[in-house]
Amino acid sequence: MLDTKTNSAPKVGLFVTCLVDLFRPSVGFAAVKLLEDAGCVVEVPPAQTCCGQPAYNSGDREDTRAIARNTIEAFEGYDYIVAPSGSCAGMLKKHYPLLFKGEAIEQQAVEFSNKVHELVSFLVDVIGVKSVSARHEGSVTYHDSCSGLRELRIRSQPRALLSSVEGLEIREMKEADVCCGFGGTFCVKYPDISNAIVGKKTQNIRESGADTLLAGDLGCLMNMAGKLQREGSGMKVRHVAEVLAGMDDTPPIGGGRN
Repeated sequence: MLDTKTNSAPKVGLFVTCLVDLFRPSVGFAAVKLLEDAGCVVEVPPAQTCCGQPAYNSGDREDTRAIARNTIEAFEGYDYIVAPSGSCAGMLKKHYPLLFKGEAIEQQAVEFSNKVHELVSFLVDVIGVKSVSARHEGSVTYHDSCSGLRELRIRSQPRALLSSVEGLEIREMKEADVCCGFGGTFCVKYPDISNAIVGKKTQNIRESGADTLLAGDLGCLMNMAGKLQREGSGMKVRHVAEVLAGMDDTPPIGGGRN
């Protein structure tokens, strides 16, 4: 929990993520609004690139280490490093120190990882945010991404903040914590298995009866939105930050009907 005895605003470096940067910049702007509303000073280091997870999952340790070194250097001097993604935050927090085990940079990597947090977890667990000033008319169901849930233990935090959004009803789906089938390189290597998994997922999503699907990872959201669209569903799909920030006037992910 943040030390409220000090008057200085925490300085946060926002790790935007590749997918947000390339496909859904509105998530980045929503993250900035939520952090600033919580009293943080937010900066986006221009030297940041990928977290290195695609290379890491493919077994390319050399390039992963080069990416990690660049990221650690780019975020030097911040009180916290925050990412609107459990997957990327998990990579930065859990795997970076292991990349440099026994090397001179190991302690620097550990210090870096200790500052890393997923966005909603940071707001609730570190800053102590209990509610947001947002309104969303309709019902939502929430998907717990594998990395956020299992690596970072993110489950109650998004639901706690969503419960404070005026007009919003949460409808839990069956097996909310089951993988969506994306898994980065997994969906490329095993497309048939991935498609079967996401098909089961979208069935649970539809059966929730919610109007909108939310999650904290854009990769998961894009995968599920694509499947819902192919199935002819009109369900709207959004990143949780967009709803919490009251910035849900943009078109939904995957072109669902408004």
